[in-house]
Amino acid sequence: METVSENRAFGGVQGVYRHASETTHCAMTFAVYLPPAAQQGRVPCLWYLSGLTCTHENAMLKSGAQQWAARHGMAVVFPDTSPRGDGVADDEAYDLGQGAGFYVDATQAPWAPHFRMFSYVSCELQALVAARFPIDVERQGITGHSMGGHGALTLAMRFPDLYRSVSAFAPIAHPTASDWGRKQLTAYLGKDETAWRGHDATLMVKEGLWKRDILVDQGASDQFLDLLWPESLSGAIAESRTAGVFRMQPGYDHSYWFVSSFMEDHVRWHAERL
Repeated sequence: METVSENRAFGGVQGVYRHASETTHCAMTFAVYLPPAAQQGRVPCLWYLSGLTCTHENAMLKSGAQQWAARHGMAVVFPDTSPRGDGVADDEAYDLGQGAGFYVDATQAPWAPHFRMFSYVSCELQALVAARFPIDVERQGITGHSMGGHGALTLAMRFPDLYRSVSAFAPIAHPTASDWGRKQLTAYLGKDETAWRGHDATLMVKEGLWKRDILVDQGASDQFLDLLWPESLSGAIAESRTAGVFRMQPGYDHSYWFVSSFMEDHVRWHAERL
C-alpha cells in the first residue's frame, strides 16, 4: 500500500492511499480519515460511497464529514467509485464505465475483468483497512450519495453483520425500474432481471432484509428526482414496516451543498448506533 498524502485535519489525519487490487485487477485509490481518538485505540468506522462521476476525492473534500467524525471519534473511509486505468473498459456516457461502477460485480463483457466494486468494497478493501488502520471491525456503518446511496443500502442489506448502521443521501432507490439502473444493470449483469434484484434497495427492503432502522435524506428540489424514485423506497419502508426516517428536504438539490448540510445528522446517527 502506497501513501499518497496525509494531512492533519480536526486533530486527526486525512490520508489518501493507493494499492494494487486483486479484485479489480488495477490500481485503486481510497481515502481514510482517522479522528484524534484513533491515537488511543480502535474506533468505529463509517464507509462513505460516492456517486456517478466521482472519485474518493469528492466527498473527502466537499462533504464536511471529518469535523463531525472527529467530534464523535469515528473513522471515515472513502473508496473510489470504479476501477480505472488505460486497460479498464470505459464508455463515452458519464453514467456507465469508469466513475460509474454501481457497486456490482459485473458478469458481462467488456466489464467483467475489472468492474467488481461489490466485492472490492465489502471484501478486499474491508480487509485492507482493518489490517492497516485502527478500525473496530465490530462497529461499522455505511452511507453514500446517489449511486453511492444505492450501494450503501444494498451492501448493508447483503451484509447486515458487517454494517451495523446504514443511511443514504438521495439514493438511486429503485434501479431495476429507473433509467439510472436498467441501463447499467443490463450492461454489467446482463438481461436476466432476476440477477438485478440483489442490487435494488426498494425490492430488498420489501423483502425485509434490513432488521434495524434506516435514515434517508432527499432534496425536494433534486433535479434528478425522476431517476432516483425516492417514493418507491419510502413506500417500501412503510409497506415492510421497517423502522426508518425518510426526510424530504425543501429547496435542496442533488449537490454536495445538500450532502454537507445534513452530514452532521448522518454522522451522529451512525455514532449513536455504533
